[in-house]
Amino acid sequence: QVQLVESGGGLVQAGGSLRLSCAASGRTFSTYHMGWFRQTPGKEREFVAAISWAGGSTYYADSVKGRFTIARDNAKNTVYLQMNSLKPEDTAVYYCAAARTIVIRTTATGYEHWGQGTQVTVSS
Repeated sequence: QVQLVESGGGLVQAGGSLRLSCAASGRTFSTYHMGWFRQTPGKEREFVAAISWAGGSTYYADSVKGRFTIARDNAKNTVYLQMNSLKPEDTAVYYCAAARTIVIRTTATGYEHWGQGTQVTVSS
């Protein structure tokens, strides 16, 4: 079992930056692939980025490629999402998620543990 708590959300102007953090409990964090997803009202949860359990592989949605960076620190049981050049369309609740699967997933159904989410609002 792993419990996830996101932080770092807030209000930022377009073009600005935010760094989200997701702290995990338990001693098995390093065995999970980690992902970031986002959701706006009335829409399905959308894949943003994922990182393999050792950090050697990363994946990004086309909409954030080149602007967002996912990273993890297994010694601190934390995964990060650095978001630069933010746009109003990045406004959403951002969730981190953990998956213990053989192949890293880019769909929400592949993840078994979720945080409570943190709101990111980008003003124009």
